Amino acid sequence: MENKKIVTIKTEYITLGQLLKFLRIVGQGGEEKAYLASHTVTVNGENDNRRGRKLRPGDVVSLDEGDFEIAGQ
Repeated sequence: MENKKIVTIKTEYITLGQLLKFLRIVGQGGEEKAYLASHTVTVNGENDNRRGRKLRPGDVVSLDEGDFEIAGQ
């Protein structure tokens, strides 16, 4: 996974759904579910489509739009 983009969070975790909104991949909450149903999303190399999945610093999320590493502040 080259060229990972860093997403810095100020909280203990961010959910996968919140990440999609933060990255402006989706707009409204209902779009999260549709996106996750129609795209391959991996968290730390494992498929995961749960919008409530908690992402903590060190986790790497791979989307069609690229790879994103969660970092703490």
